Amino acid sequence: MNFSSKSKTFTLLTSRYYTSATLLLDPPLNLLELIQLSITHQSLKLTQQSHARVFTHGLEQNPFLATKLISAYSACGKPTHSRLVFDTVKLKNVYLWNTMINGYVKSGANDEAFELFREMCHGYVFPDVYTLATLAKVSGELGDLVSGKLIHGKSTKFGFVFETVVSNSLMSMYCKCADFGDCRKVFDEMPWRNVSSWNVLITGYVDSGKHIFDKEIWEIIKCMEIDGLKPNGFTISSLLPLCGGDFRNWDYGRELHCYIVKNELNLNFQWDVHLGCSLIDMYLKNNKVAVGRQVFDQMKCRNIYTWTAMINGYVHNGESDEALILFHAMQVKDGIEPNRVSLVSVLPACNCNASLMNGKEIHGFAVRKVLSQDVFLCNALINMYSKCGSLDLARRVFDGDSFIKDAISWSSMISGYGLHGRGDEAVSLYDRMVLLGIKPDTLTIVGVLSACGRSGLVNEGLSIFSSAVNEYEIKPTVEICACVVDMLGRSGQLDQALDFIKRMPVEPGPSVWGALLTASVIHGNSEMQNLAYSFLIQLEPENPSNFISLSNLYASSKQWDVVAKVRTMMKERGLRKEPGCSWISINSSTHCFYVADKAHPCSNSIYEMLDCLILAMKGPSYSLDFETQTQTS
Repeated sequence: MNFSSKSKTFTLLTSRYYTSATLLLDPPLNLLELIQLSITHQSLKLTQQSHARVFTHGLEQNPFLATKLISAYSACGKPTHSRLVFDTVKLKNVYLWNTMINGYVKSGANDEAFELFREMCHGYVFPDVYTLATLAKVSGELGDLVSGKLIHGKSTKFGFVFETVVSNSLMSMYCKCADFGDCRKVFDEMPWRNVSSWNVLITGYVDSGKHIFDKEIWEIIKCMEIDGLKPNGFTISSLLPLCGGDFRNWDYGRELHCYIVKNELNLNFQWDVHLGCSLIDMYLKNNKVAVGRQVFDQMKCRNIYTWTAMINGYVHNGESDEALILFHAMQVKDGIEPNRVSLVSVLPACNCNASLMNGKEIHGFAVRKVLSQDVFLCNALINMYSKCGSLDLARRVFDGDSFIKDAISWSSMISGYGLHGRGDEAVSLYDRMVLLGIKPDTLTIVGVLSACGRSGLVNEGLSIFSSAVNEYEIKPTVEICACVVDMLGRSGQLDQALDFIKRMPVEPGPSVWGALLTASVIHGNSEMQNLAYSFLIQLEPENPSNFISLSNLYASSKQWDVVAKVRTMMKERGLRKEPGCSWISINSSTHCFYVADKAHPCSNSIYEMLDCLILAMKGPSYSLDFETQTQTS
């Protein structure tokens, strides 16, 4: 039934109520119909009119009408009015208590719901399955284990602990309160389990984020099938996040996809969008972009979450052009308007391609749709403008009064200044942040120390590092220590940098030795380079860049025998360095170029132009014969 037909029914019933004399002969039935309409339309005016008519007919003690009125006022967001109706009824049955408790829960008045439950128990009205399941669910959402155990105790006292619905709610409550032992105990003691029971247990373990449960979860699935129950779409969508980005569970992910196809759960993609999104996300996190796109294209019904999942996957896999194309297709093809999450997801694509124009268009869209007040979106805009080289626009977003800045906002702007070597502005902004009483975090310290390193502000950087550790009690992470090593190394203080590495409270990682390596290359210290390379190769034996750089170091000192050994080692390990890539955007199209690449359709013209430019740079006095003689000699 569409809205117009509902309106006609609404008008017809209203006119029947007020004009037909037959309604006076049997008012409860027609009043119930009318109150149900007021619930459907969430009409406070009609609810009040119905309530007045109930009093007119002297039916305020009718439990069915009272229950409906309580629901109607709750639907209109008026729990106080619901309570007035509730208090009017002298003989209250369990359904009336449940309706009032549920009304409090829906309006967020959880304390009042529990207080009413206590009154219910003291008034010698026994709760039923619905009462206990509702309050167990509320306890879980609040993370209130004490209240949850109280409900568990009441369930045992009133004999409902073995009811499947109550047990499922208690299990969910224990999982949300991180009490997995009691959750498993409830599960094991259940005489009858349905698919939802297994789903609650599986979801609880998955949502805990603890890898210690991974093996146990897959064992639970086997036990579920032995118990004669098949996993449904909700089960599969709960399991798929375990298979994303974890190659230990990658085979499980493919098996789950096969299970979906075999049991024709993929036919439900047209309504179960969550299952489709989970499957897409799993493939994208395992760098299987093409397979993820196949799942996306096969879905008959796609919403904003589906499109955002696919866009986000393209961005994280470095396919920024595809992300921007899909973002445009989402609006043009399916007519879906981007929301805050989709805008935040697509903005990094502008960073990768330095596509300032696309970033500005997204910013303009956010302003038009009044989304520019969102702190997450504004932080993403600051980051985008900084990485696209437009610090002035980044600072304009930062200084705007449209959103409340958090620590990430300050860190993003400070990092932007550091990225472009404007250390003085970064330090000044950091000092302002501290004066305002905003406590810096690890990200902030990394940003400002990186800025100090690029700008040669060693003393300022060491002072900030000292205050971060001593005053703000920030633990020096590997990233923070790498910034200090980089800062000391760039200024030529290589010995001090090495001493700092030896005194580090954490084990130095590749970023630390990489910082020392970069500094030693800048200042031509081959001994320090050799030391840094030896540690890098130990820490990253599969990184070809370390071997290539080490080979070049030995080649510069003409140690050809060592160069040959390094190259042989690379060949034996099957290591090959990815070629460098650069790009340029022309007429909204991005053109990528690799080293010695001739795949571009205009490569011949490009190389001809490069030859002309090289000759122009060398000048008319340059002799090709002279170059040949020099190379020969």
